[in-house]
Amino acid sequence: MNQTPPGGGPTVLRMILGRQLQALREKAGMSYDQAAAAIYSSSYTIRRMERAEGGLKALTVKSLLMAYGVTDVREIDAFLALARDASKPGWWHSYNDVLPGWFRTFVGLEEAASLIRGYDPHSVPGLLQTPDYALASVRTGFPGAAEDEVQRRVELRLARQHILARPDPPRLWLVLDENTLRRPAATIGQRAPQFI
Repeated sequence: MNQTPPGGGPTVLRMILGRQLQALREKAGMSYDQAAAAIYSSSYTIRRMERAEGGLKALTVKSLLMAYGVTDVREIDAFLALARDASKPGWWHSYNDVLPGWFRTFVGLEEAASLIRGYDPHSVPGLLQTPDYALASVRTGFPGAAEDEVQRRVELRLARQHILARPDPPRLWLVLDENTLRRPAATIGQRAPQFI
């Protein structure tokens, strides 16, 4: 079994586990339907597990491992520990009220990254925004949002920045347009869509 990357959050751990389960299924020469039948489930469930969509139940993982011919107790225990860690919610789940589903994977990958590269010609990326800049950006990007929603979005944006202050932070390489740094706060968000 492969080693888990340092700082790997639940998103990355689910991806690793999914890939490893897929490799074991293929090595065992089993189709999705055969794997599903072995654990009294559906091929859709097997596909979702391998694509890292949703949590992974320890009993399901253990049953799959047995169906794939994995019998080493230490290897099974390592998979089950990985499944438990992969099923724990990340810190960003407390922001589900303002975090779009499509962006959750991004935040999870950002959390586990060792290198982040980006290009943004219109605004300062969330990882580098000051509280005032984030507030102006959110207010402009979400003009109809209630004040408590605005504050939650700003909190989320600033919370993402903790990865830059942790031990062994990711390297950050960003290309910004000079005008982005000179643009008055009142015009933030008028030229680009707002994500988080």
